[in-house]
Amino acid sequence: MCSDHTSTPRPPVVHPVAHDAPLGRDVIPLEPVDSVSVTTVCDNSVDILLSDEGPARRLLGRGDPPTIAAPTLEEGKVIDAPHAEHGFSVHVAVTKGAHVHRMLFDTGLSPTGCADNLSRLDLDVAELEAIVLSHGHFDHTTGLSGLVRTLGRNGLPVLIHPDFWSRRRVVIPGRDPLELPTTSRRALVDAGFDIVEERHPSFLFEGSVLVTGEVDRTTTFESGFAIHEAHRHGAWEPDPLILDDQALVVHVAGKGLVIVTGCGHSGIVNICRYARRLTGVDRVYAVLGGFHLNGPLFEPIIGATCDALEELAPEVIVPSHCTGWKATHALAARFPSAFLQNSVGTTFELGPAHAA
Repeated sequence: MCSDHTSTPRPPVVHPVAHDAPLGRDVIPLEPVDSVSVTTVCDNSVDILLSDEGPARRLLGRGDPPTIAAPTLEEGKVIDAPHAEHGFSVHVAVTKGAHVHRMLFDTGLSPTGCADNLSRLDLDVAELEAIVLSHGHFDHTTGLSGLVRTLGRNGLPVLIHPDFWSRRRVVIPGRDPLELPTTSRRALVDAGFDIVEERHPSFLFEGSVLVTGEVDRTTTFESGFAIHEAHRHGAWEPDPLILDDQALVVHVAGKGLVIVTGCGHSGIVNICRYARRLTGVDRVYAVLGGFHLNGPLFEPIIGATCDALEELAPEVIVPSHCTGWKATHALAARFPSAFLQNSVGTTFELGPAHAA
C-alpha cells in the first residue's frame, strides 16, 4: 500500500566503525544473533517445483499462494508466482532474543520487480528498517523506483559506498562501449530516502549486522572486471576493482558467519576472508549471492575459487545471479552437501536448529 504522508523520524540504525581503527580480531565485535532468514526476492531464475531442503524453504511450502485473474482458464485464475529477472535482491530478517530486524539487500533490475515480488511473497515493506545496496550497477538498484511508490516518504536509510554514484561502462573488444544506467542521487533524496555513504565498515541494528564497506583484495586470482570503466575527472578510466562492492555479514551464534553478496565483484574469497578478518570469527557458516564467475574473463578462476572455498568450508553455499552456469555446476559438484539451488521465493532459515 502506498503511503503519502511523512512519518516521524526513524531512530538511527547505522553506526559507522571508527575510520582510524586498525583492522584486527578485536576491533569490530559483531554481536551474535540467534538466527537469520534470507529470502530471495529477485534473481535470475525461479522454480516453483523445488521442495524444501535443509535450511531452504521453497514456494511449495508457503501455503496457499496468491492468485491473479486468468480468463482463458476454466477456473478464471492462476497462481501469481514471483518473477525472475537478471537482477538480485534479498529480504533479510535477523532475530536476536525477542527482536526481529528486517532489511533489503539490493533491489533488482526492473522498476517494479522487487516491490511486486515482495507483495507476492507476503513480505511487508512497511516493516523494513534499512536498505543496503551492494554496489551501483543498475541490476541491483533499479527496484528502488517501485519501492518509492510503495513506501512513500518515510526516511528509510539507504546504505551505499561513495563510489556508488559513478558513471560506468563496459568496453568489449570489437564493440562500441556500453554505458550502464546510473542511479540518480536527486531522485532518491526527493523520494525521501536517507542516504548514508560509508567507505568503511558500518554496523546495523545495535551491532547485529555488519556492512563491509570497501573490501580488501588479498587473493592472487580475483583481479577484477578488466573491461569495466568509470567516468572520473572528465574522462573514462579503467575501473576493474569496482570498489563500491560491499557485502553483508551476520554472526549466527554457535554456527559462524553468514555472508551475503550482490555480484561479488570484490571476489567471493576476498569477501569471506575480509569478513573473517573484520570480525575475528573464523568459521564461515553460509555464503549466499552473486559470485561473478560467468563468462570467459572469470571462468578461468572457477577452480581456484573452489579450492579456496574448500579451505573455508562453509556449511551452506548458495550461488546466485551472476555466478554463471559453469561455476554453479562446479560448486554443486565440489560441495554436494553444502550447495543449495537458489530460486526466487526461497527462504534460507539459517540458525542452530536448521537441518543440514
